[in-house]
Amino acid sequence: MQRTQRYLASLFLGAALVAPVGAQASFDPLDDKHHDRDDKKAKHYYDREHKDYHDWDDHESAAYRHWLMEERHEKQYRDYARLRREQQAEYWRWRHEHLDWH
Repeated sequence: MQRTQRYLASLFLGAALVAPVGAQASFDPLDDKHHDRDDKKAKHYYDREHKDYHDWDDHESAAYRHWLMEERHEKQYRDYARLRREQQAEYWRWRHEHLDWH
């Protein structure tokens, strides 16, 4: 009998010690760290000159395509990630000057 009581006391003590850790590790849907976890295609780029981040969405993609083909008069489309750092900085300078672009 005394052996069973010790066993149960140890079991309850262990559960009481582990429960707070499990509660902290639970997923909080309002936590920003888990926000847009399903959207694995979302890209974020850092603008070194303006020290800000830009989300690369359809609107940004259209603005980039306009800048590349119309402003720079490139003959062929090139992915933003493949541009040299100076060309990327040139794009963000243009983008900050044209915030109201479509």
